[in-house]
Amino acid sequence: MTVTQNKPIELYYWPTPNGWKISIMLEELGVPYEVKYIDIGKGDQFAPEFLAFSPNNRMPAIIDPEGPDGAPITVFESGAILQYLGRKFGKFYPSDERKRVETEEWLMWQMGGFGPMLGQNHHFRIYAPEKIQYAMDRYLNETHRLYGVLNKRLEGREYVAAGEYTIADMAMIGWAQGWERQGMDLEEFPNVKAWKARLEQRPAVKAGLVVGKDERERFALADDKKAQGVLFGQRAK
Repeated sequence: MTVTQNKPIELYYWPTPNGWKISIMLEELGVPYEVKYIDIGKGDQFAPEFLAFSPNNRMPAIIDPEGPDGAPITVFESGAILQYLGRKFGKFYPSDERKRVETEEWLMWQMGGFGPMLGQNHHFRIYAPEKIQYAMDRYLNETHRLYGVLNKRLEGREYVAAGEYTIADMAMIGWAQGWERQGMDLEEFPNVKAWKARLEQRPAVKAGLVVGKDERERFALADDKKAQGVLFGQRAK
């Protein structure tokens, strides 16, 4: 069954790996959407109107004006948004139970590891005011392990799960963009390198990764101490 989206989905977004998951998915679906930028360096994520539907003060989040039974629905957490959109439009989230479980396994793997661990690696390598060698080594090693797990999984496979392109791939590709800053060498992970190149040839992936490109470039987080205080101090300024 084809689902038609008449009113645009509101995407509360900032151009980061978690935000890219949803911009890629919406581009893949080809449905109308409107970007509402949540400048995480200025503390937009703490605004009461945003917290009303994204209580963990994190983007992305969406408001779908044409939710279940035609009533609006809000969804926060990138993995939950991918699942919701996959169910609603019947794409990139297999209905076959075995394939769906496999897709969910790798989506959760990303949400619990290939994301949080890479993010901590990035934080302690790039942003931490004090270079703590134990923390740097801990997250660098875990990042390397996770890339190894993904590389092994992709042996003989074009996509991560279910024998097809799914929301699991969308969840991971944004995080793989930062491999150099994460201290990785993709030559060590040839299957990941090939998978990354394969996905980046998809027009929707290309389009999703450049949503908010100018805003990302202006952010210049590494040189913006006030933004770091807001983002890493987890308080509004």
